[in-house]
Amino acid sequence: MAFTGNYTCNVFRTGLLDGVYDFGTGTTDVFKIALYTNDATLDATTTAYTSTGEVVDAGYTAGGEVLVISQVPTTGNAPNTTAYISFANASWTGAITARGALIYKFDGSTNPAVCVLDFGANKTSTTTFVVQFPAATDTSAIIRIA
Repeated sequence: MAFTGNYTCNVFRTGLLDGVYDFGTGTTDVFKIALYTNDATLDATTTAYTSTGEVVDAGYTAGGEVLVISQVPTTGNAPNTTAYISFANASWTGAITARGALIYKFDGSTNPAVCVLDFGANKTSTTTFVVQFPAATDTSAIIRIA
């Protein structure tokens, strides 16, 4: 199955209401980003991290990299009250090819999904692979809730 777009995972939307995810200051929650080939089946119904279709290249470790929250939950200025968060860019050293990624909460057990990122095509690095997140604003942050 091929990547078909970017998705906020259903389990994330319901998990927000159930208090599963904490992106706030001083949180103990750990979020990770894992890279995938076009063989992965990831979409809005993805419930958790999976190694199926995950990148297997030198410089990449299964499970991906820990994300650093660069913008804790905040809202835009009135009249726009969109809540948003963001992460610092993630990077890996080495020759890596990936088609997309999964952001998930790493809890060592259920590892619930947050969102699926489709890069639009295979992206390849020869020295450093970087996932660059958009600006942390109420109109462009990687995770926004209106």
